Amino acid sequence: MAKAIVLLSGGIDSTTTLYYAKKKGYKCRALIFDYGQRHRRELRSAVAVAKRAKVPYHIVKIDLPWKGSSLLDKKLKVPVRRTLKGIPSTYVPARNIIFLSFALSFAEAIGAEAIFIGANAIDFSGYPDCRPAFYRAFQKVVSTGTKKKKIRVQTPLIDMTKAQIIALGMKLKAPLEITWSCYKGGKRPCGVCDSCRLRQKGFSLLGIRDIIHS
Repeated sequence: MAKAIVLLSGGIDSTTTLYYAKKKGYKCRALIFDYGQRHRRELRSAVAVAKRAKVPYHIVKIDLPWKGSSLLDKKLKVPVRRTLKGIPSTYVPARNIIFLSFALSFAEAIGAEAIFIGANAIDFSGYPDCRPAFYRAFQKVVSTGTKKKKIRVQTPLIDMTKAQIIALGMKLKAPLEITWSCYKGGKRPCGVCDSCRLRQKGFSLLGIRDIIHS
């Protein structure tokens, strides 16, 4: 059975991606990042999802003292009800480059053939490291900068809408009810940040009640 590293944040996209990789027959290891994010509630969801999926998980703690994002600096406000155009303050500089570098090292170390990440370029906040061109470029990094050149970076959700991702997650029996999306990370979702609104949009288009936001 081929091995795969799955980046798991505890949200809908990464949870669906984990169950997608499992369905494809990969022996998965989940990689969870504690990088000082404001929405630390997602860490509990990520661990809960990994346990529900019965896959080994590893939590990597990263310190980003220079911050540069409203997800890392509590002095900055998380934008609410914005137009979803442009790159918001919630963008963490080079976050996916950092995460994928750790995943690539992990994959080489254990002989994994694939890295799965739940990046999406349709219903998303406009982050530059969620676009197809970025992943094509990173694949070139893999082939030129590693000993095992054939590790594939897989982005199965890249061209899907949030509604399509939710529908796929339900089809795969992924535990979407224990996922967390809100950027603010309180006891209840705020309902007005980008991530909450995109989640609500997806469930609304499907005509399905989201137990997290109800």
